[in-house]
Amino acid sequence: MVQPAGRARMRIGDTSVTYLPDGYGWINPAMSFPSTAPGEWATHAEFLDARGWFSVSIGSFLIQTAGRAILVDLGLGEVDFAIPETASFTGGRLPAGLASEGLKTDDIDTVVFTHLHHDHVGWTSDVAPAPELPEGAVVGAPTFGAARHLVSETEWSYWADRPGFPGPDRDAVLGPLSERIAFVRDGDEIAPGVRVLATPGHTPGHSSLVVTDPAGADDRRLIILGDVMHCQAQVTQSRWTFRFDVDAEQAIATRRQLLKELEHENTLLAAGHFAGHVFGRVLPPSSRRAWADGRHVLIG
Repeated sequence: MVQPAGRARMRIGDTSVTYLPDGYGWINPAMSFPSTAPGEWATHAEFLDARGWFSVSIGSFLIQTAGRAILVDLGLGEVDFAIPETASFTGGRLPAGLASEGLKTDDIDTVVFTHLHHDHVGWTSDVAPAPELPEGAVVGAPTFGAARHLVSETEWSYWADRPGFPGPDRDAVLGPLSERIAFVRDGDEIAPGVRVLATPGHTPGHSSLVVTDPAGADDRRLIILGDVMHCQAQVTQSRWTFRFDVDAEQAIATRRQLLKELEHENTLLAAGHFAGHVFGRVLPPSSRRAWADGRHVLIG
């Protein structure tokens, strides 16, 4: 049984990308992947626990380049809740992870949201909905008060009219961000060697990030996926759609297009929900496509 991923780091030239776990989820695949037929998970049994549920890693990616400190997504926040017969979620480790890197919240200069689902915005403020705002909770200042916060305008506009689970809470997320959010588009460079890649489908304004070496000495690139894929099984089962995909057909098309790009030898993958190992690469199909994890980059 594959467990949620631990802290790990990868370097692209002088740029470091570090996965900082915030928590994890256990998910019932029958409820979460409605396009799968009975028995299809049998060939991926190594990812399942005794109940037949699979784990998802949940956290943030810390990008450090050219004196910049960027967080991609903000995990779950300090929560512990379950959705009967569907999933359970536990979070709260991100601040300790930052401290282990020698960083305080004010050291983060940029927060980038791949999208605004609840498990990517949990540390936006000092209150994390679980999945609703706790009764009597008073929301304070944004957690990363010195940072600019970036998301696609399409994503922001979509959730502004649909606050609440599985998207962002109005009081704990949308409110604190409303005066400081800025918008990015496909191709925008938000830091040297860090570029936005539009990957819609899971949500209308979903974005991934492409990290390259700004000095050009390292010809590899790393794609931080967001939720283009939720588990390694989707590398070979690209038609599997997730329960919260807003546009399932577009999500499939985006995933298949990105998988073709990921087959290039110099392209690496950072998949924040993959259990076991979040860094790796997609091997081009011989008989069929495969996933190779980045065990060698584990910190411990």
